[in-house]
Amino acid sequence: MVLSFLRVVRGLLPLVLLSIVLGAQGQAVPNPGENVAFLVTFGSQADKSWGDDDFTQTFFFLIPKENRQPVYIRVFDPDCGGQHDEAKYGWNTTTEFSLYGGAGAHSTPDARATEPKGRFRAGTLLKQVKFGADKSYDNKWYTFGPLNPLEGEFVPEFNGYVFKLVTQGKSGDDGNLYRYFLSTSPTQNVAVEGGNAFTYEYSFRLSPQKRAKTHLYPFVNDHVVSIKQSNFDVDGDVALKIFSVAKNGHPAKASGDNAWASSTHLIADKEHGLSLDLQLTSLSKATNDLVFYVTDQYDVALPFFAVPLGGPPRYRYEVDVKIRK
Repeated sequence: MVLSFLRVVRGLLPLVLLSIVLGAQGQAVPNPGENVAFLVTFGSQADKSWGDDDFTQTFFFLIPKENRQPVYIRVFDPDCGGQHDEAKYGWNTTTEFSLYGGAGAHSTPDARATEPKGRFRAGTLLKQVKFGADKSYDNKWYTFGPLNPLEGEFVPEFNGYVFKLVTQGKSGDDGNLYRYFLSTSPTQNVAVEGGNAFTYEYSFRLSPQKRAKTHLYPFVNDHVVSIKQSNFDVDGDVALKIFSVAKNGHPAKASGDNAWASSTHLIADKEHGLSLDLQLTSLSKATNDLVFYVTDQYDVALPFFAVPLGGPPRYRYEVDVKIRK
């Protein structure tokens, strides 16, 4: 009996440690576990071959319904110019950050689409700011808030309130590289317990290291029969595989320069209610900006969560044993 109890404790310990780590880092976007260098949005006059298909990125921030304390959405390096950003022909880019809450911010179908069209800005505009090349925000933080969680839109599917942050390159041709953090503090990165962030189209920069592994975590709900992963401007410089409780490195198609590529993959019942792991392995040290999204069999986009729901997936090997009588 004692030995059995100890085995159970040993089995639970890694999960407890994982929850502690995710609680400390789970509000960072990108999350450290994803190994994404930066989010990226180019100015509207940029060449799409540089890695941004529509010069717009939308992220949603989830606060559990039990939380009634003020929250803050912090943006690291929101200006476009200086230490981290990508200059083309001199800094000339303006980036707009627009924060929305209220009815329709997430529930409006256009808000969850993979293109900025129609009513993608639905909801109540809470604040809008623009940044050019501004030394006062280069390599520094800008903070939205305080935000009352009830100002967000309640999303029953995720059992919490959601805010939407639309980032759009309004002019220029440079690349704005930035990060987010969902915090309980206006001046420090302090995680919101149970909070998360997600997007339906991910525009980002890979870590510029050969053999670096990047993890994207699309969530598969109970209605998904198959997925179609689509990616843009991977430059043929990445090996792409899918991992899950049922997939142990299934190959997926990666795009070339300034081009889209996609592949379709069936979903097993045991993958429902969990996240997949789209694992990208960099083949060189080259700087690479690219775009990803995943849709179901009805062409409905699935969310990428910064902290994967159900935890990072682990393949469950099953042995089919038949006993002869």
